[in-house]
Amino acid sequence: MKEIRLHGIGGLGTVKAGEMLVHATVASGKYGNSTPMFGFERQGAPVTSFVRLSNEKIRAKNQVYNPDCTLILDPSLLISAPVFEGMKEDSVAVLNTQVSDAQSLITSPNIKRVAWLDATTIALEMLGRPITNTIMLGAFVKATGWVDKVELEKVVLKFFGEKNVETFRRGYNDVKLFDFS
Repeated sequence: MKEIRLHGIGGLGTVKAGEMLVHATVASGKYGNSTPMFGFERQGAPVTSFVRLSNEKIRAKNQVYNPDCTLILDPSLLISAPVFEGMKEDSVAVLNTQVSDAQSLITSPNIKRVAWLDATTIALEMLGRPITNTIMLGAFVKATGWVDKVELEKVVLKFFGEKNVETFRRGYNDVKLFDFS
């Protein structure tokens, strides 16, 4: 089982991103679940989504405390939230950041791979709004290979249309990867 924790703020599509990962996984004949965590705050407040993907049925519906991967959809969370807390050994971090050497942002010794891109700028350029979820999903697929790219493209198309499939592909193509030794 792979456990994923998505960190975002209200309005970025964090919860929908988790749901799309599950839909694509189920379409591939596997199992998945997504559990969001947010309060009744207004748009712009922190949101976390917990996703589990597996070849076997999943019973757990609680928070993910020790993720195999964390996706950070908003760069402000890199300094304002404990986004790397509890990372499993040999885990992956997928970051939305303008920093050119994102490996310097990693504060957990358990992270083996960091993937990063400036998803906010891409979203503003392509969508006219800073909604980063599909871009970050493209980066996630490239960084991990845990979800079938074609199935996830189909899900993105169903949820949001062709324009977001283009943003997904841009995230996949533009992401930078760095593996720690």
